Amino acid sequence: MKSAVETLNPTRVRLTVEVPFEELKDSLDAAYKKINQQVTVKGFRKGKIPARVIDQRFGRGAVLEEAVNDALPKFYTDAVNEAELTPLGQPEVDITELKDGETLNFTAEVDIRPAIEIPDYSGIEVEVDAVEVTDEDVDKAVEQLRERFASTSPVERAAEDGDVVTIDLEAKVDGEVLEDGIADGVSYTIGSGELLDGIDDAVKGVEAGGEATFTSELKGGSAAGKEAEVTVKVTQVAARELPALDDDFAQLASEFDTLDEVRADSRKRLESMKQYDQATQAQERVLDKLLELVEIPVPEKLLEDEINTRKHNLEHHQLGQMGLTLDKYLEIQGKTAEEFETETRDAAVKGIKTQFVLDELVNKEKLNVSQEELTEHLMRRAASSGMSPDQFAQAVVQNNQVPLLVGEVARGKALAVVVEAATVKDTNGEVVDLEDEEDESAEGETAEAAAEGEEKAEA
Repeated sequence: MKSAVETLNPTRVRLTVEVPFEELKDSLDAAYKKINQQVTVKGFRKGKIPARVIDQRFGRGAVLEEAVNDALPKFYTDAVNEAELTPLGQPEVDITELKDGETLNFTAEVDIRPAIEIPDYSGIEVEVDAVEVTDEDVDKAVEQLRERFASTSPVERAAEDGDVVTIDLEAKVDGEVLEDGIADGVSYTIGSGELLDGIDDAVKGVEAGGEATFTSELKGGSAAGKEAEVTVKVTQVAARELPALDDDFAQLASEFDTLDEVRADSRKRLESMKQYDQATQAQERVLDKLLELVEIPVPEKLLEDEINTRKHNLEHHQLGQMGLTLDKYLEIQGKTAEEFETETRDAAVKGIKTQFVLDELVNKEKLNVSQEELTEHLMRRAASSGMSPDQFAQAVVQNNQVPLLVGEVARGKALAVVVEAATVKDTNGEVVDLEDEEDESAEGETAEAAAEGEEKAEA
């Protein structure tokens, strides 16, 4: 077999392959054997029909077609390996010449990973938010804890903001009560915004036994997105009572003995959260700077597939679970279809470029993934997916996604290398030491975003 490579553009090549006919022998034998098992000829036992009879009865062309279809993947793979290419997706194959007994010639066009030159990234500088926790932040955190331990007691008065009401609901669309539009004994805190738009104004001022009717767009169910006439009947009004902010509350709501200790712990937790956010922000901004330094062409077919995948996941998974259409989602977001298309394309381009550059860094820095690192990453992914580690691991193995997870960890380590080399300062001008935060966040959302499209890119 002889092969040659023609570069069509930085991300696409054409392979020209010439195969001597004798190299098709194994595939021809396999073709005759396969046809033997599929047909019957009077006077011959099944599987024992001579090749010349198959040629006469069914045509030599049918045998050649079967043999070529069997042989092409191997010859294509051999040509790819010989040229040391990294193909992306499936090739477009064109058989240019097939002469029985002489030769098989074909071409294969395929997208490839572009050659990327990683520049010196040690001069990257970024600014991130300073870690500052105010007394007001602590007050808010303690108040949220206090809200969790509020008690309620029935009152004989009209419902007010903050009250907990027990209500029965009935929703009608076009005058017809929906099958899934009735709910009794629903507990709702006025002002929480957890139910339908307009319900707060409807129930405020209503006493137990009273009812009100209002119009609202349904957020879920069989008539999601439609305007409904909703009747709400209040069966009970209860006032919320917050516990006093004292040491007794501290002992009730935490493992601490005093309120001062609760406040100190809240401050510590808030600082940790802000440090994590700061580390994630540093990763994102360092990554953006790195992408600005590198020229990274993007294969059009891969980009098209990535855009379509993102749209599909949004429409059929994320929005589907919320009972929203894409049009309704865009209306809520205040975006036009053109703006959505542009944002989706920009995000897809960034995702592909990020994967390419971080994978190149993995190779350049010779980064490896240990079993311990893979296990830790699997545990985090399992937790974020709501599955147990065992369930998640089983799903990963069944779907052959172990290489995907290894790639995510490796890219996270590559990004951490760049962040470590960069200069990161906060808005106060102080140099930020991200060493502690990087270990936990380097494989987080930023690194995982880099892997979107991984399955398509490696297909």
